[in-house]
Amino acid sequence: MTPVTLRQMRAFLAIVRLGSFTAAARQLHLTQPALTVQLRQLEQTLGVRLLDRTTRTATPTRTGAEFARALAPLLAEMDAVLERVQDHAALRTGRIDLATLPSLASTVLPEVIARLRAASPGLRVRMREAVTGPVGEMVRAGLVDFGIGGSVAEDGELVVQHLFDDPLLLIFPRGHGFAARRAVALPELCDVPLLLPEANSGIRHAVDQAFAALGRAVEPAQEAVSTGTLVGMVRAGLGLGVLPSTAVEMQVSPDLRALPIGDPPLTRPIALVRRAGRSLSPAAEAFLAMLRECLALRADLRSLAGPCHPVRGGDP
Repeated sequence: MTPVTLRQMRAFLAIVRLGSFTAAARQLHLTQPALTVQLRQLEQTLGVRLLDRTTRTATPTRTGAEFARALAPLLAEMDAVLERVQDHAALRTGRIDLATLPSLASTVLPEVIARLRAASPGLRVRMREAVTGPVGEMVRAGLVDFGIGGSVAEDGELVVQHLFDDPLLLIFPRGHGFAARRAVALPELCDVPLLLPEANSGIRHAVDQAFAALGRAVEPAQEAVSTGTLVGMVRAGLGLGVLPSTAVEMQVSPDLRALPIGDPPLTRPIALVRRAGRSLSPAAEAFLAMLRECLALRADLRSLAGPCHPVRGGDP
């Protein structure tokens, strides 16, 4: 059986609605003979006459009228679906679900969302905050479109694409002896009380690996989930904290200072995590393009900043 085409069904409904081949052909931007061929092919495929024709009018048969009543809402729904898909493609509508580290959710990503909303007001972004491990698990479970996290292991279910390296900074009171320095060498931190995030974070993983390369194991003086807690511990004199640069606000809290660790600086990798074999939506692709633009701008600004900065606390 020859398949019925969408073009044939649209042609039939236009003739029924307008009552003539001439008017329908004009609306569909077809010649009248081409429209006649489409209607004839539809009737041949279905094996039934759908229209009674005169030289000036076309009237649906009983079968044709029943077919038109059933077909009209189906094509209307299909048109609505196609319009929604086109709206998604054109970024007029869409929703982005992502999982990310709190330090990125509170610093880098709000700027990305604001710029994206200005460019495409119909897009909506829903962020879920988590440390690195849960970011990967949320992506794996399909709870989010993609994740932005630390050192997530790539496997058959996850694809990991590097975005940027986030420098780790040593946080200490303004009057500390390190304040006059431009950087702190990692071996200098072997015997000082360090305040670190918990072991399942990307920051802690980077710090542990760096100390292991020196043949040393990290024994933090205190551990915390949020950088706000770490900053409070630094202020209380419990030790020196390690925070990512994305969690450090340069213009606030002049009582604390921040320095790069090592030369080249110690960093944690930040990566895009998505499910293997799954394409990202146009909205998600637009979000990532805007993210890369913002990261490039931040990198340019960071290159102009001095090495020793005031900081405030936030979440890792």
